[in-house]
Amino acid sequence: MYPIIEKKVMSETVKLMKIKAPLVANKAQAGQFIILRIDEKGERIPLTIADSNEKEGTVTLIFMEVGKTTKQLGTLNVGDAIENFAGPLGKPSEIKNYGTVVCIGGGVGIAPLYPIVKALKKTGNHVVSILGARNEKLLLLEDEIESFSDEFYIATDDGSKGHKGFVSDVLQKQIDEKEKIDMTMAIGPVIMMKVVANLTKKYGIKTLVSLNPIMVDGTGMCGGCRVSVGGETKFACVDGPEFDGHEVDFDNLMLRNRRFVKEEEHACKRAGVM
Repeated sequence: MYPIIEKKVMSETVKLMKIKAPLVANKAQAGQFIILRIDEKGERIPLTIADSNEKEGTVTLIFMEVGKTTKQLGTLNVGDAIENFAGPLGKPSEIKNYGTVVCIGGGVGIAPLYPIVKALKKTGNHVVSILGARNEKLLLLEDEIESFSDEFYIATDDGSKGHKGFVSDVLQKQIDEKEKIDMTMAIGPVIMMKVVANLTKKYGIKTLVSLNPIMVDGTGMCGGCRVSVGGETKFACVDGPEFDGHEVDFDNLMLRNRRFVKEEEHACKRAGVM
């Protein structure tokens, strides 16, 4: 069992939990994820590691309550425990000194961006961070990410904080103003990553995205998380989760991510977590 030692309500639907999992914490690297199961009757779901502390033996998760399991997870409190907590899984981010790096996080995708920003800054990069959300209340980890950023920008759909508009607007301004951008990293809603990748492709800027397909086992056996990258089938759990954004078939990803919407709604009703 893996006890919950800290819980924070980040917004109406977003929760932070710190889990005691020493073996995972000792190995976790930026860009990786875990798969958990709340109890023996529960389903297995992937969640990206938002932070880890080897000394404490803890792993921090930040998740949005969107389906049956994440809604049930959100009802747990400090002192409760999770049945299974497997990881770290997936390939870690390729952290090196690229030069000038623009890191873009949208919505709950800001959480997994944090350890990447931190690692890129510690490796000597000039880090430009752009965070986006529908409104100010949905922004996450602003202070934490800003502390590891050379430049820091915010965009909100409604203009409640920062630029009124999209992260792609701020990115375009960075492209126009900077002599060179060596790499862009984007994590967030699929449509956001698609827009960012389409923009950077026009300028030949290397762009990585972290994909979030439906995943079951997390070890490459089930094939549920397959994505199309450069015309080839890849498994996000073992080949990713990060891929070349210019090669990803985002339309196919969006279609596959909606395969079980009705089943998920039915499961929520049965569990009483609507």
